Amino acid sequence: MREFIVEADGGSRGNPGPAGYGAVVSDAATGETLAEAAEYIGIATNNVAEYRGLLAGLRAAHALDPDARVHVRMDSKLVIEQMSGRWKIKHPDMKPLAAEANRVLAPGQVTYEWIPRERNKHADRLANEAMDAGARGEQWSASTSRAALDTPPALPEPSGPPGDAAAGAAKARAALAKADAATAAAGTRAAAAAPVPREAAPPGEQRPTAPGEQRLTAPGEQPPSGSGEQRPSTPGWSAAPDLGAPATFVLLRHGETPLTPQKRFSGSGGTNPSLSDAGREQAQRVAAALAQRGTIQAIVASPLARTRETAGIVAARLGLDVAIEEGLRETDFGAWEGLTFGEVRERYPDDLNAWLADPEAHPTGGGESFAETATRIEATREKLVAAHAGRTVLLVTHVTPIKTLVRLALGAPDQALFRMELSAASLSAVAYYADGNASVRLFNDTSHLRP
Repeated sequence: MREFIVEADGGSRGNPGPAGYGAVVSDAATGETLAEAAEYIGIATNNVAEYRGLLAGLRAAHALDPDARVHVRMDSKLVIEQMSGRWKIKHPDMKPLAAEANRVLAPGQVTYEWIPRERNKHADRLANEAMDAGARGEQWSASTSRAALDTPPALPEPSGPPGDAAAGAAKARAALAKADAATAAAGTRAAAAAPVPREAAPPGEQRPTAPGEQRLTAPGEQPPSGSGEQRPSTPGWSAAPDLGAPATFVLLRHGETPLTPQKRFSGSGGTNPSLSDAGREQAQRVAAALAQRGTIQAIVASPLARTRETAGIVAARLGLDVAIEEGLRETDFGAWEGLTFGEVRERYPDDLNAWLADPEAHPTGGGESFAETATRIEATREKLVAAHAGRTVLLVTHVTPIKTLVRLALGAPDQALFRMELSAASLSAVAYYADGNASVRLFNDTSHLRP
């Protein structure tokens, strides 16, 4: 019985936006490329394009040999987990595509494997060629494939199906694929996060900082791929190469409330303010940025009004549901709720000094200490990591929970809480690996939220 490898990918430049897919079928024993398929499909989401790529690959494999065993490899965790039956398919656009994919070949003939993007370059290139062709008002064809056009004519031509105009480039592509795989094996483990340009914004609703503080800054970030999706690219230096995909938490602080510009304490024990008009605009803009990346697979939010509203705006753009997690709520600042730092200093100087010096100290009036907040956040982190292994999840939460998650991931002391600044609607990310290690990416920037 013949065995084929199907590699497929899809992308959307806008999510939803101009979209296309690519798929390649190769011989499992020799690695020889047997068929390629790519198509511009108009306006669609990343996930729809990925499913269309899967369908095209399965159909091409069926056309070659309807009785062959097929091993599908894709860098879409969503498609692989759903087609493997481990994740439920909820979105109405995906259900018929998945059902159709299951009808192309008998389920027992097909197996699925997630691979990192670096090992799916052939299908990714085809998807981008299809989108490029669509932008020119054309449809992709094998004869105009970039690899076929760029390959010197002196390359030996392997055997292939009749009419495959790109067959002359197949052997070269197979060699490149082996080189890519070797590079990936030496490879990297990444913390996925939504990229944002750098330009500092007023912190707002921000805890006071200690004299001479230093602000943590973001490492250099990678530009988006041609398919409009941000993929993992930064090494998780503590992770061994066989630990599997990490649970990646993209940490989004809620948008501004009326208290934010005044820099007032706003925890879980105060008035529970909603977003201001500026905060809603920030949420809309960050939603667009995250949609363009296309990496978020689930959304979890604090129960407070400002985080629920921010999460709801993002979820509506991404077509996802919002799960509420009590453990992500902000610290309770007791009698300090609604006050500025100066007002607290004037009214409760001794309590404030103790709070700044000791993580066990409570705000006036029985609020929550930083140590208690850290215990809660640690427990919440463990629960969410176990529930979302290998996935990229947006956590919509507050200043203290985000700072605490970053501090714990870095193994930094409690005092680090006063040496980080988080702007309204800022994004950071922490990737958690199977060996208990983590890598952090800090963006802390809202310039993408400005007109």
